[in-house]
Amino acid sequence: MPTKPRKPWRVILTGPDVRAESEHTSEAKAYALVRAALGDDSPADTARVEQWEGGRWWHFETVTADELS
Repeated sequence: MPTKPRKPWRVILTGPDVRAESEHTSEAKAYALVRAALGDDSPADTARVEQWEGGRWWHFETVTADELS
């Protein structure tokens, strides 16, 4: 079984001209990035939040910029 990563939360930001990935130590830090990254002038329009559990990354939630407006 793969070992648990030091940062078990991951955010994948996507949009027409962007794809970025960032790992975090907590759910709160992951969602802080989501709120900041999906702001008004951001090229990103979607954030996929994943959590490491049971030896693999699991889809936790998908958030769109429209949901934060």
